Amino acid sequence: MIIALEGIDGAGKNTLVQKLIRELAATDGIDSAATMSFPRYNESLHAQLAADALHGKMGDLTDSAHGMATLFALDRYGVVGELRQWASSPSDVLLLDRYVASNAAYTSARTGRIDDRAWVAEFEFDRLGLPRPDLQVLVGTSPDTARERAAKREQEDATRTRDRYERDTALQDATYAAYVEMAETGWEGRWIRATDAVPIIEAIGHLRV
Repeated sequence: MIIALEGIDGAGKNTLVQKLIRELAATDGIDSAATMSFPRYNESLHAQLAADALHGKMGDLTDSAHGMATLFALDRYGVVGELRQWASSPSDVLLLDRYVASNAAYTSARTGRIDDRAWVAEFEFDRLGLPRPDLQVLVGTSPDTARERAAKREQEDATRTRDRYERDTALQDATYAAYVEMAETGWEGRWIRATDAVPIIEAIGHLRV
């Protein structure tokens, strides 16, 4: 099954994913657990082009919300076969640090149009054939706390320079609000809000029953 952890930059998604991997390794009935992060900057040309755009190296490409969304979607499409394999096995768990909901939240936050969430869903799930996640988890860290973490991370690691999206306070706030609304309305499946591994492990157990 596929479990997608979602949230704004600095929310603590990766930390929570790593904790979940350790917890799932000791969970009865789980044969294997793995992680994958999007965007795949080290592996995907589309993700690398998006990163270049976000750091001002691709002219006005980043000005197009739909253009950027397309690059992020094609990054995921590059591993669609692997994602489908994980989706077909209830005893194996793939934890995703961001997935399709990230594209929907950021795109609609940039354009101000809720309809763009449906556009992302149709494009990625229907047209590209990406599997819908079994569970989507909103890591509900407040925007202020997330910003402090992202800034501290940048200071401590010279390779983690914040990009245009990460530095845009208004965009981060709008994206967080979009995520909250998507979780409350059950956008494209089941959602829970959590900042700890326990409720997520419990939700995975319920999915397997």
